[in-house]
Amino acid sequence: MVQAYGADTGNDRAERGPEPAGAGPGSRFRDLRDRWTRDPGIWRRGIVLALCSVLLTLVMAFHAEIPNAIGNLGSLSETFLPWCGVFVPLLLVLGLVRRSATALIALLLPVVVWFHVFGGLPTDKSGSGGDLTVATHNVNADNPDPAGTARKVAASGADVIALEELPSGKVAAYEAALADRYRYHSVQGTVGLWSKYPMSDTGPVDIKMGWTRAMRSTVTTPKGEVAVYVAHLPSVRVKLHAGFTANQRDDSADALGEAIAHERLGRVILLGDLNGTMNDRALNGVSAQMRSTQGAAGDGFGFSWPASFPMARIDQILVKGVEPMSSWTLAATESDHLPIVARVEL
Repeated sequence: MVQAYGADTGNDRAERGPEPAGAGPGSRFRDLRDRWTRDPGIWRRGIVLALCSVLLTLVMAFHAEIPNAIGNLGSLSETFLPWCGVFVPLLLVLGLVRRSATALIALLLPVVVWFHVFGGLPTDKSGSGGDLTVATHNVNADNPDPAGTARKVAASGADVIALEELPSGKVAAYEAALADRYRYHSVQGTVGLWSKYPMSDTGPVDIKMGWTRAMRSTVTTPKGEVAVYVAHLPSVRVKLHAGFTANQRDDSADALGEAIAHERLGRVILLGDLNGTMNDRALNGVSAQMRSTQGAAGDGFGFSWPASFPMARIDQILVKGVEPMSSWTLAATESDHLPIVARVEL
């Protein structure tokens, strides 16, 4: 029998023994890399996925250019803008499944933009110190336990508490629950303010709704006077035939911004349910002249609504002439909103 030179016979393999164990993680990675690099379709596949990454990037980077003329689409996208990040893992998995280098490289665009816009929010920026602790909570008109809700908010140690959506029939229950800790308080329409420090010049603020859902008071703290505003802007809805119905809220936000712009005191705190996030351009009348305590000194995103699965921070603590030190959310009450608290330096 003639054996070809270099041929591998069964006897030769038997003499060499089993193949060396080279199937470790490094070897598998090299095999995968080799298959990808030898694949001629690696750049042609996944074009649609790459375009989705580009579209996602454009939405995050140029959300201010999305028009509100059609169903307030711009404000709607800005309300849930941080959630654009959830599409990144999905596009990553699809890109790997498709074995598309084009899709994976394009995915770097939304990743970079998301971290540029929101990268600072997931971290804890809170600090120590502060002269005044304030809290706000939309208690929900249908709250079955007003006294328990009030006590939970007061347990935060807040010096000043704002409550929104107070039905007239339950105001007495909130007043009784907070009476021991807060000597001063005022209820104007469906919003109220409770304070450990004296309050003066208290009255409603007209936010163009036809009934009172905003108020202002001067709180005299040991470090001086602070103008405290409480507001509950109109609710918004998403409807198929009308889009994002936020026009009434937008008008009220402008009116609230006007009132704050004419405030005589240099230190101002706004507490309330604004039914909008700080990314929403419709709140520029307010947000352009005030700082968000969550953005400046918050622990994470601080989403406050809905309480069962928070997706947006529509409850706000905004300040002007005051330094935010920390901001956080409290545990859920019987409301559909979470209470939020901030500590500020006067």
